[in-house]
Amino acid sequence: MLRVVRETQRFGTIIIVGGGCYGSYYVRQLRRAELAGAAVWDALIVVDRNAHCQVATLADEERPTNLRINVSDWRAYFDAYLGRASEQRAETSNDVIVPSPLMPHLMADWLMSRAAARWPDRNITIEPLTAAPATPWERAGDDGTHYVSFADWMCPINCIEPARCPHTKGPRSWSMPVALAQYADQERAAGRQVDGPYVFHCTHRTHGVGMIDVREVVAADAAISEYGGEGIHAFLVGTASHCHGALRKVTVNPAPNGNATVPPRTSSGEISGIERQRP
Repeated sequence: MLRVVRETQRFGTIIIVGGGCYGSYYVRQLRRAELAGAAVWDALIVVDRNAHCQVATLADEERPTNLRINVSDWRAYFDAYLGRASEQRAETSNDVIVPSPLMPHLMADWLMSRAAARWPDRNITIEPLTAAPATPWERAGDDGTHYVSFADWMCPINCIEPARCPHTKGPRSWSMPVALAQYADQERAAGRQVDGPYVFHCTHRTHGVGMIDVREVVAADAAISEYGGEGIHAFLVGTASHCHGALRKVTVNPAPNGNATVPPRTSSGEISGIERQRP
């Protein structure tokens, strides 16, 4: 039998959102990936407000190389980290984020905070979707984020969304980033203003761990800065795997005085929180 040898994946910094049940699972899986020679990285950072989260209690044999815990609020951490990444795009081009299934729409939060700082005299708002995407399951959240899924069943945490769906036993004929692009086209065809969408695709990389490329988030911020300079804009921002997604409509309204050319904010400070090797 022919043995397939896969090249080792090399990452810069891997950032895991949360150090609880999901985060500790991802850390253990990355340890297995490291031992199998499937992945290497420069730094592995778990962001959690609790210094004594589940990741902090892992045994030595469960801890991957270069693991650190950053004790911080998620939004504060990404405000500092992504601000720095936007200024150091080459240095962070191989960095990735491992999202939690239960986290808020953190990437949209950061893009909104960047827009608010870039255009302090403009009103940045979250608008409800005029019409929901045509997916089997969808629900509007209290914070204006709209959640969508091609699954109306419970998916296991370790599903890698293969070409053949483990639940239906048939081919996976859907992909949420494609569906969201089609949704944006349909909204424009209906005469509604929609920019984008900017969808950050969480894809399986190794051993059941899905990741988002930091460079895609930074590129979206640069695009919003370029295209949102005048008039009113409604940006669709999504984080999605093939099967599930979170979508938000962020509206940038004109400045009262008509002047929207405010220089973008820079953020080159230290990463917030305290990075720890051990509790």
